[in-house]
Amino acid sequence: MVRALYSLLLWLASPLLRRKLRLRAVAEPGYAQHIPERFGHYTQAPSAGWVWVHAVSLGETRAAAILLAALRKEMPDLRLLLTHGTATGRAEGRALLRPGDVQVWQPWDTPGAVQRFVDQFQPRIGILMETEIWPNLLAACRSAAIPVVLANARLSGKSLRQAQRLAWLSRPAYGALSAVWAQTDADAQRFVAAGAPTPQVLGNLKFDASPDTAQCARGRSWRQAAGRTVVLLASAREGEERLLLEALKSFKALAQDSSAPEAMKIGASGVQWLIVPRHPQRFDEVAALVETYGLSVSRRSQWLDAPAEADIWLGDSLGEMALYYGLAHVALLGGSFAPLGGQNLIEAAACGCPLVLGPSTFNFAEAAELATQAGAACRVADMPAALEQVRAWCLAPDRLVASAAAGPAFAAAHRGAAQKTAAAIKALLQA
Repeated sequence: MVRALYSLLLWLASPLLRRKLRLRAVAEPGYAQHIPERFGHYTQAPSAGWVWVHAVSLGETRAAAILLAALRKEMPDLRLLLTHGTATGRAEGRALLRPGDVQVWQPWDTPGAVQRFVDQFQPRIGILMETEIWPNLLAACRSAAIPVVLANARLSGKSLRQAQRLAWLSRPAYGALSAVWAQTDADAQRFVAAGAPTPQVLGNLKFDASPDTAQCARGRSWRQAAGRTVVLLASAREGEERLLLEALKSFKALAQDSSAPEAMKIGASGVQWLIVPRHPQRFDEVAALVETYGLSVSRRSQWLDAPAEADIWLGDSLGEMALYYGLAHVALLGGSFAPLGGQNLIEAAACGCPLVLGPSTFNFAEAAELATQAGAACRVADMPAALEQVRAWCLAPDRLVASAAAGPAFAAAHRGAAQKTAAAIKALLQA
C-alpha cells in the first residue's frame, strides 16, 4: 500500500520530470538526449545476461571506472550495461564502454518504467554505486531474482536520518539488497540501522585510482615556470567561488596597507589563484563572477603551452584534475566550504597536493580524518581561515613540503578495495 502511494506520486510527477529535463538541457544538452529511456522505452531488441552498473553522476562514474578495471580482469567476457542519472555522469561513462556494451539512462522509479527496464535487459546482477536506492527498481529486481548490491557504499548520518523518517518506504528497499560493501565501519553501522543486510567493509574504491602521471608532470612544470605559490580551489561548488573572492578582497586590502607587517602580506600578494568548478555548465558563470570583482581571468581552454598571466586562472576543462593538482602547491577542497559534504580528496593526496578542508566533509568523513592524521590535509573553520592557513604554509615552506610528501603515502596505504569488490561480485555470480 505504501509503495503504491509512492508509485502514484512518481507517476503524477512524470510530466514535471520531462519539464525539468527540458530546462536543464538549455545548459547541458545531454539532458535532451534519449529521453524515452528514462521511462523504459528502448530502440534495441531485448537481451539478457548483462552486468549492470549504475553510476548516477560524475563521482560515482569515476568510482565505477576503478571497479570495472578490476572486474574486467576477473571476468574478461563481461557484458556491461551502464546507467546514469546525470548528463555529466553519462558523458564520463562513454569512455568505459567496449564493443557490445550498452549505456542508457536510469529508469524513472515508476512500476511501469522499471519493469520495462528489467524485461529489456534481464541483468545477471545489478551493482549500484555508493548511495542509489530506488524502491520500485529494487522490488522489480527482487521479483525477477536479480541480485542487486550496493558497492563502495556510503551513508551519512544526515542520509540515515532521512531514511529513518521514511522507514515505511526505505527499509524494504534496503532490505531488498543482496549485499552491501561499505567504505567504512561507520557506514556499515548506519546501513544496518537503515535495514540493509549486514555489510562487509571493503574500503573506498577511490584509493585505487592512479593519478595521470603525464598530467601531474605537466602541471608541475607549469608550476615551476610560474615562479610563485599556486593555490587551487578544487571542484568548487556554487557559492564557494564567491566566498573565496570575498576573502581575497580582505587580503588585497591588507597587501596595500603600508603599515601592515610584511609577513602578514604573504598570501595576499605573490600567490596565483586557480579555480576549477565542479560542474562544467558553470564555467562561464564563474568567469563572469571573477570579472565582477575587478579581477582578470585566464581560462585553461585558451592556454597554449602554458597558463597566461591573470589574477585568476580558471580550470574550464574536464578530465584534467591531475594536471591541476600538479600545478598547485595547495588545494582548498570544494564542497567543504558550503554544507555539501566535500568532494573527493583522495586524488589530490595521491598527486602530492596538500589539502585545506573546510568544515563540511561528511561525504568523505573517514578519509578526511585519516588524511588529517597523516599530515596530508588540515581542517579550518571557514574560507578566511583557509587563506590564513595558506599564509602559514607560505611562511613555513618546510611544513608544506612535508604535507605534500605525506599525501601519496596516505593514499597508497588504503588501496585494495577494487580487487576485493571485484572478487565479491564474481563469487556472488558463481554462488
